[in-house]
Amino acid sequence: MASVQHDDIPHFDVLIIGAGLSGIGTACHITNTFPKKTITLLERRETLGGTWDLFNYPGIRSDSDMLTFGYNFRPWNKLHTLADGPAIKQYISDTADEFGVTEKIQFGVKTLSANWDSESRCWTVIALHEKSGEKRQYTCGYFISCTGYYDQDAGYRPTFPNEECFKGRKIHPQHWPKDLNYKDKNVVIIGSGATAVTLMPAMANDAARVTMLQRSPSYIFSVPSEDKMTEMLQRILPKQWAFKLARKRNLALQRGIYLACRRWPNFMKKYLLSHVRKHVGDSVDMRHFTPKYMPWDERLCSVPDADLFNAIRSRKAAIETGEIASFTENGITMKDGRTLQADIIITATGLNLLTLGGIKVSVDNTPCSFSEKMTYKSVLIEGMPNMAWIFGYVNASWTLKADISATYLCRLFKYMQNNDFEVVVPEDHDNCALDDGVMDSLQAGYVQRGKHQLPRQGAKYPWKVTMHYGKDRKMLLNDPIEDAALHFFKKENSMCKAAPQKNINTREASA
Repeated sequence: MASVQHDDIPHFDVLIIGAGLSGIGTACHITNTFPKKTITLLERRETLGGTWDLFNYPGIRSDSDMLTFGYNFRPWNKLHTLADGPAIKQYISDTADEFGVTEKIQFGVKTLSANWDSESRCWTVIALHEKSGEKRQYTCGYFISCTGYYDQDAGYRPTFPNEECFKGRKIHPQHWPKDLNYKDKNVVIIGSGATAVTLMPAMANDAARVTMLQRSPSYIFSVPSEDKMTEMLQRILPKQWAFKLARKRNLALQRGIYLACRRWPNFMKKYLLSHVRKHVGDSVDMRHFTPKYMPWDERLCSVPDADLFNAIRSRKAAIETGEIASFTENGITMKDGRTLQADIIITATGLNLLTLGGIKVSVDNTPCSFSEKMTYKSVLIEGMPNMAWIFGYVNASWTLKADISATYLCRLFKYMQNNDFEVVVPEDHDNCALDDGVMDSLQAGYVQRGKHQLPRQGAKYPWKVTMHYGKDRKMLLNDPIEDAALHFFKKENSMCKAAPQKNINTREASA
């Protein structure tokens, strides 16, 4: 239960926004390390899971291997390489139950704003219980955003000429209708990313024909659906050891492939395309699988057991590359004159970026622009007292970074507790900020459209975002907490009290 202030506004030691993969993981870390801390999670949806509750289109699955996608404190222990959405949601739910986090979640609550007050030394969070329309207020000592990076209300949806002429159904995967019947229907999927390559083989067996229509191709790589090597290891080693070794193996493979793509892009391009040719055969035009960019300028798309390639070889599905000229009553006309018949058009056109879930953040009632801030060790926010955000990897499994970020926060809390500190503020003394955003190196459309919303990249440690698991492990798990860039402030007599206290600013001496 929360502690309660004199004015009956509930107060928590830690308030987390979001009960998805990151929020549940962070809450588990903190609960396990500090069982006496009061914690709550504000979740807008009516159940936990985040992404894995929101998306329910056919075939939805992880695009990272589950041994590294699972939490480090509760490893995934099944042989599925890429698990489906319901299995991942169940895994998150089981984890929350096991660590006593489920009871700390407040569902159906949309966070509107968060303001740090220097006098009371706490955050005041305003939220809306959407079902009842009731405004709710909370205070907390530490505020953590685990909202992900995209807008859950609306996916990216470009407009196409003469859309109104189309007589069939138009669907965005982010809002998949439960009543959709695509059996024996002609389906066109516009897009070439992870969602499109998942949907196409998943729908191919029931639809009359599925066509993936792409403006430009992505790199697609097949992985085994089950981890046969780990299955063999289990026969000679304890199961826990086998999965631990497999996780280390997959970490090394992930990093190795990424580095190879960055260092030898032409070689890796040839390798990836030869892999595709092996699966699709000689009858398929390779221009549909040959991107204009180099590997890992955008994420690689993984498919289990070559399901997409098999659907194409069986002629249940096809890929077309080109630009749309117009929608028609019965489908799409391309600029080169081709026509695609469609009863259903699915616009798998991507996401809209939205940082902090759209929450308005301020310090002493002065609004803060997140895009003008840097991140300290990718976890804390420049100039923001007692605030963190959990942001995973875009070049590896998201959870790898989320886990070590939460572990760092626990180290930080323990350091503050042991030294009687109440507040910490990261400050840049060396003018490290660059014009680049933290994800600018990724050329994906959704990143380029929304990069102006993201925090700034720093020129050097600890403001530089490396997207490198090995370096981040050392920085977050081994480097000392005490740092010239961190300003700590001693505890006052009580938290969130009305009596005036000294304002927190960068001129006060750091610890």
